[in-house]
Amino acid sequence: MKLKAILLFAILSGSLAQAQTENSSLTYHVELGATAGDGTYAPLWFTGNRYGLGSTNPNSGYLLAGISYEKQFKRGWRIEAGLDMAGGIHQAQDVFIHQIYSDFSWKMLTLSIGSKERPGFPLTKNTALSSGMMVEGPNTQPIPQIRGEIKEFLNVPGTKGWLAFKGHIAYGSFTDNGWQKDFVQPGQYFTKDVLYHSKSLMLRLGNKEKLPLEFEFGLLMATQFGGDRYLKLEDGSTENVLDMPDNLKAYWKAFFPQAGGSDTPEGEQVNVEGNMLGSWNFALNYYLGQWKFRAYLEHYFEDTSQMFWEYGRWKDGQIGLEITFPKNRWITSAVWEGLCTKDQAGPLLFDSFWGQFPEYQISADDNYYNHYIYGGWQHQGMGMGNPLLPGPAYNADHSISFRSNRVRAHHLGISGQPSPEWGYRMLISFARHWGTYDIPLDQQRKQFSSLYEATYTPKWAKGWSASAALGLDRGNYLGNSTGGMLTIRKTGVIF
Repeated sequence: MKLKAILLFAILSGSLAQAQTENSSLTYHVELGATAGDGTYAPLWFTGNRYGLGSTNPNSGYLLAGISYEKQFKRGWRIEAGLDMAGGIHQAQDVFIHQIYSDFSWKMLTLSIGSKERPGFPLTKNTALSSGMMVEGPNTQPIPQIRGEIKEFLNVPGTKGWLAFKGHIAYGSFTDNGWQKDFVQPGQYFTKDVLYHSKSLMLRLGNKEKLPLEFEFGLLMATQFGGDRYLKLEDGSTENVLDMPDNLKAYWKAFFPQAGGSDTPEGEQVNVEGNMLGSWNFALNYYLGQWKFRAYLEHYFEDTSQMFWEYGRWKDGQIGLEITFPKNRWITSAVWEGLCTKDQAGPLLFDSFWGQFPEYQISADDNYYNHYIYGGWQHQGMGMGNPLLPGPAYNADHSISFRSNRVRAHHLGISGQPSPEWGYRMLISFARHWGTYDIPLDQQRKQFSSLYEATYTPKWAKGWSASAALGLDRGNYLGNSTGGMLTIRKTGVIF
């Protein structure tokens, strides 16, 4: 980890060393956040979708400071770099590097190296109002990676603007080795040095200059692979119980999912090597004057189960509707989302049929976000996907798993700008939990989570802003909690 940090810092320093006042800028930002409240956990929306800066502890705080550099070159070349350091109280880490990255771009193509806040890709959602992404989004600390991407839709030559695409390919590494080891209890398993891969391709049909209607569709896939699995012993020491391959073949199998070899457990040989998951993404945009209506669907799948309509149904995923209003004082955007992960291709456990019925492929009980080797699709206790499925940090037994992944939920987000200096947003969510197929909850449990936030950006104090928020959670899954959050930010230009 230290070697990775040194390498990334060297890349960043090299970029900043080229700084010139012409066609370049160097800015700074400082952020102080604090929460106080009651309950076992902080209100859900004090923690969810904050890039890991939120804490599940009802009383916590952090201080973040960083710099960002950007330089434009001739012929469409540019460099962006950033470094954020943070320290906190009752956080997953006391002191940590939140972001450290260098982006090298030529026109629409970008090579991004390092840890960087990435709001979610390739399906665009309103990150301030949405409940989050199904596969990966802003719910965890950034994962360091090497990433080639086209971030914005690029028109395909010869189509006169009617066809465009964007996408990415990335490889990286999870950095929660120490957190997992400290979090689990004796007799429990954890992983170290787990590798990361993701890729996507999104197409857009339509030219809104000619017709006010656009259709987007595409695929996102992500994988945990490599790494080691350990057992924590009673005396606090650890025992290595599984070493997953991390050679070039493993990188290829992460890119093109296929069965594992003889150096992997039987489950990987029957299925695919590593923890593979993804989503099909669809969106329809309609423009009506200053109004914009956007409907979207994110269909979630694990492995190849329900990836290609094997069972004639796509019951699990997230649907959403976003409305962008004409300019007014009270409502700028509104989002409604419905989420379902309850089906998971049914309750039948296909593992029990290994060797008994080899002529049949029966897939069910997909156990979303959980994996028998890697524990869960998480980073430092927070789920990589949607926070309405709370991650391992909420587990009283300290296991690396999602206690309830069979969920149905509704979510509403509203934002407005009553004046140039004042803005607000509200998030209101209601979720029902059933646990997992293997370990169901003793009863259906319900959870209500809400956030009411106001932001003040004074004209008389350039670069300053302050946000005050009230969080309310009520229910019998995460419990009842009431809390307040204060966030103060300062940004400025060095040159």
